[in-house]
Amino acid sequence: MGKLFEGKVAVVTGAGGTLCSEIAIEIALEGCKVVLVGRSEDKLIRTKEKIEASGGVIPVIKIADVRDAVAVESLAKTVEELGGCDFLINGAGGNDAKAMPTITKFDPRELTGGLEDGQRGLFNVDMEAFERVLLTNTMGTFLPTMAFAKQMVKKGGGAVINFASMNSYCPLTRCFAYAMGKAAVSNLTQSLAAYFAPANIRINAIAPGFMVNERSKAYLGTVEEGLTKRGEQVISHTPMGRFGEARDLIGCVKWLLNDEASSFVTGITIPVDGGFLTLGGV
Repeated sequence: MGKLFEGKVAVVTGAGGTLCSEIAIEIALEGCKVVLVGRSEDKLIRTKEKIEASGGVIPVIKIADVRDAVAVESLAKTVEELGGCDFLINGAGGNDAKAMPTITKFDPRELTGGLEDGQRGLFNVDMEAFERVLLTNTMGTFLPTMAFAKQMVKKGGGAVINFASMNSYCPLTRCFAYAMGKAAVSNLTQSLAAYFAPANIRINAIAPGFMVNERSKAYLGTVEEGLTKRGEQVISHTPMGRFGEARDLIGCVKWLLNDEASSFVTGITIPVDGGFLTLGGV
């Protein structure tokens, strides 16, 4: 029996990250020629080595900032030489602590400089960092989609998976820029799906819940070794009682990329969240 994605070319942005590196490995094992895209060569090399060690199709590494239209066009030329893009996974994104207040509600002292050392109100966030978060999550999704949709049109179709978030549905405290960006991703997914449907390009999104990575361990802790106060709030709001792992996304990703399994599915955002959205917090 042949591999699920034999002969396909997939572009994975954010491929050095915890989630998208695992996705890249899995689809490479299913026969995809994967183009690993990111800004950190070291991280991309680690993903490439894992794919090679697992026996997947040898990937290509491309350093690029997906917020940069010129860089994305250069990336597209590389992919064109490989036969053109069949699948695009827009995994590049993220937040920045400098764009976040440290307090969860307005305090008059943030207008007078009277907050305690280390505290920051919304009026005091770094607006350049705020803008970078927005650009990474919005234009970092839109620009690659525009570049690779052209190749998909030429090939007669394709599939795009965007990365939304729980913040797309309900903003978490302090995550103003990130929530704003991820809400835009969900809306953009619908708009692009409608636009490109005549070209047989399906565009969907997944919305991961709280997933385990090194950064999350620092500010949420772990169920096994102890939770921070914010981690306790998350777990109490998650019926399945744990954080998600990269492997929890794999089945959904494969389904959305598979034209036979999801041929009539486009424009949706699928929560993969352990039930987080089922609880109202009351």
